[in-house]
Amino acid sequence: MKKFAQNLLSKCVLGLVAFATTSANAEQETQKNSWLDYYSIERVDYPETVDPQIGGLTVMQDGRIGLALNSGEIVIYDPKKGSWKTFAKGLHLPLGIVEERPGTFVVMQKPELTRISDTDGDGKADQYRTLYDDFGMTGNYHEFAFGPARDSEGNYYISLNVASNFAGVFENIRGNYSDKCNPKKEMEKYHDKQAWIKGYRKQVTRMFSCAPYRGWVIKVSPDGKAEPFAAGFRSPAGVHVDKSDQLWVTDNQGDWIATSPLVAVNKGDFAHHPAALNWLDGWDIAHKDIKTSDIEKMRKRPAALFPQGELANSPTQPLTTTGHASFGLPEGELIIGEMNMSQLIRYLPDQVKGHKQGTLIPFIGGEELGIGNFRLDFAKDDSLWIGKIHLGWAGDEGLVKIQRTDKPMFIVEQVKLVESGFKITFNQPVKSLPQDTNITRHTYRYHKHYGSPKINLQAVDFTVKAVANEPNSILLSTKDLIKDHLYTIDLGALTDEKGRPLMGHVLRYQLSQLP
Repeated sequence: MKKFAQNLLSKCVLGLVAFATTSANAEQETQKNSWLDYYSIERVDYPETVDPQIGGLTVMQDGRIGLALNSGEIVIYDPKKGSWKTFAKGLHLPLGIVEERPGTFVVMQKPELTRISDTDGDGKADQYRTLYDDFGMTGNYHEFAFGPARDSEGNYYISLNVASNFAGVFENIRGNYSDKCNPKKEMEKYHDKQAWIKGYRKQVTRMFSCAPYRGWVIKVSPDGKAEPFAAGFRSPAGVHVDKSDQLWVTDNQGDWIATSPLVAVNKGDFAHHPAALNWLDGWDIAHKDIKTSDIEKMRKRPAALFPQGELANSPTQPLTTTGHASFGLPEGELIIGEMNMSQLIRYLPDQVKGHKQGTLIPFIGGEELGIGNFRLDFAKDDSLWIGKIHLGWAGDEGLVKIQRTDKPMFIVEQVKLVESGFKITFNQPVKSLPQDTNITRHTYRYHKHYGSPKINLQAVDFTVKAVANEPNSILLSTKDLIKDHLYTIDLGALTDEKGRPLMGHVLRYQLSQLP
């Protein structure tokens, strides 16, 4: 832990998800029916005895689907037979599952990371072992736990929500109580809800971390040895490790988070939310006293930002496309789920001076997909399986299977920041240079308040140019490149040489580092 603190402080580059219902945006509405030309969306029938709220989903090595349910069960669905079988019972709000090996799952419950095994081969769990539970719990309703994501060496990564001041803490808690929080005796007096809301709650920060490592990502080895890995998260519902062992985390808008981000997380990073700093060795400022200037230089710049109410409200799990080319997207992208808007989202990475940044583009969407898209995984046949949940907030229920059709589609393949602007590459030659393109840029305010409006929203002057000997590419040339701004590029009604419309015509590039 001290080593982590030294790394973080020396850099000086030093809830469940907070859902909010919104209407579908215009770019989604104009294309939602067209996605069915390229992808089939199938809702799987559920037996009445199975809880349709899915907190965890993993495609097993044998092609069956392992599901962790809100009811506390693990069930296994066999797509070939259409059969459902209960594997395990008695879990506490499981919000993630992976198959470690045949007959064994690792599940993130609210109080612990658990290894669950069938040791006698009868298809039912008979061994439950705690892999890691050395993190704090105050009893606050918002202290959810997400994951696990697994790297190539078998290590697991879990993420721990901070607590919400819509409630306080229990008398008996797990772990030490932070001396940088409000007095525990006062925080216990929340049970009279109306008195709490009108009274002491006003002295409590919007979100808080009073028990160890709330607001952190924790790395856990296969034998249960754990280390705090990165700090500064609020409601990190999406945790994913890609094929190159890069950890990706989505978080949700709230206090200190202007709009929901995607972060490429490395050991020692501080993302954005200061509540977690209570558990950083050497940190001595109480959460309620923290100012933006205290933490601005510590903050890891995001890889992408989801404009609130336009592209996403509560992004969930990222999933890499690597190894699944027949799904129709380039290798190395991420597909990201979303709770409140009926669409998935593509992330196209672009590394600039060692920093990961890139572009978000609306993907498969519409009523057929629906909302509540929480957990994602690919099968060996490159079909995409999605588990839905709501937990009383905005969301949905059920299991969805998405498969690529054989109809060619026209999409953006790469967006690369160059000194002269943005080079955009498509998977097909463009029919002609776009005529109705526009670009805007804006930023957000980093502050303790909940969310932020768009700041410095401006139109960007640019010219559209062809790229020599690259019929699949165009260059949007501009001198108006400013660090830490989100660039929104609307390519309009662009088509390829065969007249196919561009699927996903609004591109949002987070420019955190200049070339």
